[in-house]
Amino acid sequence: MTTTVDYEYYTWLTKKINIPNGKTYLELFERLHNAEFVWTIPNDDNRVQDGLDLRGEFLEIRGGGELDLGGATCLEVLVALSRRVSFIASGNGHSHQWAWTLLKNLGLHRFSDPLTPGKAKYVDKIIHDLVWRDYHADGRGGFFPLQNPDSDQRKIEIWYQLNAYVSEMTDL
Repeated sequence: MTTTVDYEYYTWLTKKINIPNGKTYLELFERLHNAEFVWTIPNDDNRVQDGLDLRGEFLEIRGGGELDLGGATCLEVLVALSRRVSFIASGNGHSHQWAWTLLKNLGLHRFSDPLTPGKAKYVDKIIHDLVWRDYHADGRGGFFPLQNPDSDQRKIEIWYQLNAYVSEMTDL
């Protein structure tokens, strides 16, 4: 984060995550925010765009400014996905809780501050595996693990993973 606006945006994003255990996760969030989310499956660019759209929303609320961040970050994609899940699952505004659920699905809820060098390395591996889809075929290790997947989740657009996950979680 190089400017005041960038830091304000980062803070705004982290406030979109409900942390139920009273711990802090600023080092984890910073690692997520410094990692670009790269799309490799057709149409996942839409989820990247959802993350990038948060920038415009923030700048509109803030009343202007510029962000110098490059591509969509993993933190942005996580927050954007939590909003999509919240809307599809219940139509309510509980995206803060869904953001925490997605962090738990990734196994990142275990990495509160401070991060030791070993823990930081493990966090980076989880983020790398998420971005490059080096997780299990059932989605474990990704945002949307499934009990009964009908296909390899590593090869499926995130949108369809999200919908299958919500369907399993909510009996829709």
